Amino acid sequence: QVQLEESGGGLVQAGGSLRLSCAASGRTFGSMGWFRQALGKEREFVAFIKWSGGSPVYAASVKGRFTISRDNAKNSVYLQMNNLKPEDTAIYYCAAEVGYGSSWAGDYDYWGNGTLVTVSS
Repeated sequence: QVQLEESGGGLVQAGGSLRLSCAASGRTFGSMGWFRQALGKEREFVAFIKWSGGSPVYAASVKGRFTISRDNAKNSVYLQMNNLKPEDTAIYYCAAEVGYGSSWAGDYDYWGNGTLVTVSS
C-alpha cells in the first residue's frame, strides 16, 4: 500500500521559514512534487524533483524562495520555504508519480493528505 505523509506545516510570520517533509512508503517513484491549495482556489503546482537527478522545477511564484530536495535512502522529499508571504498560506500536498515529473496535478498517481501552512502579516 502506497502512503505519502506530510509534516512540518504550521503558523509563521511573514518573512519567516518552514520546512515541509514528505515520507513515502510502499514503492519508489520517478518524481515527487509539492502542490498547494488556498481557501477558495484551485490546487496549484509548487515544485517537483526527479528521483534520478536533474534540476528541480519551480512555479514562478516561489522560485528563489522555496527549495525542493530529496533523500532517496529515506524515500522522502522536502520543501524548504523561506521569505514566506501571506499569499503562501495554503494546504500543501505532497504528490508522487512514476513518470519524469510534471507541473500538472493530473499526472500524479499518489497524494498525501496535506499539511496546513499559515503565514501571518
